[in-house]
Amino acid sequence: MNTPKLSLYIVDNDEGVRRSLALLLFSLGRAVQAFDSGEAFLAGVDAQQCGCVILDLRMEPGMSGIEVFEQLLARRSPLVVVFLSGHGNIEQAVEQVKKGAFDWIAKPETAAIVAKIEPALARAAENAQAAQLWARLTPREKEAAPMVALGTTSKEGARLLVPECDYRTFENYRAQAFAKLKVGSAAALRGWMTRHRWLTDFDR
Repeated sequence: MNTPKLSLYIVDNDEGVRRSLALLLFSLGRAVQAFDSGEAFLAGVDAQQCGCVILDLRMEPGMSGIEVFEQLLARRSPLVVVFLSGHGNIEQAVEQVKKGAFDWIAKPETAAIVAKIEPALARAAENAQAAQLWARLTPREKEAAPMVALGTTSKEGARLLVPECDYRTFENYRAQAFAKLKVGSAAALRGWMTRHRWLTDFDR
């Protein structure tokens, strides 16, 4: 399976931070785009592309990093978010990780950026592959998959689909979802969909 090219962004209103981070990432062989505000970032990128964004937690004036992250969540963006946080904002950064951000880095810990950017990009690559797998499902299989993940029986699932189908057809949707998403059970499907809730809108 081919992995699409991953985008890498820096969003920070401090020009010195943007420049130093960009130079660091270039030295690691990574192409990067930098933005001086959350507004410029949201206006200038395709939030549906897979990649990673290093996002300053606090930017004034204008949108904060938290507000940008909330916009990405609302858009169901697959972008992996790593927050940059001053030492006085660590508690806020941790809270954003609980809401779905990948991780946070305390400024100006260069070693931490080097250590965490590769795992973040690995998650971005996983998201890109998940999107490719999900795209293989038919519309009916996409409707059936959340029911299967929640443990709905084939007879009940067949009744709930619109329009209804017979239970053997529903079982075929179930089997195809398992095969295309490369999972072997309803529990595994539930875990897959929870991990990629940005893609499936599944939040159970």
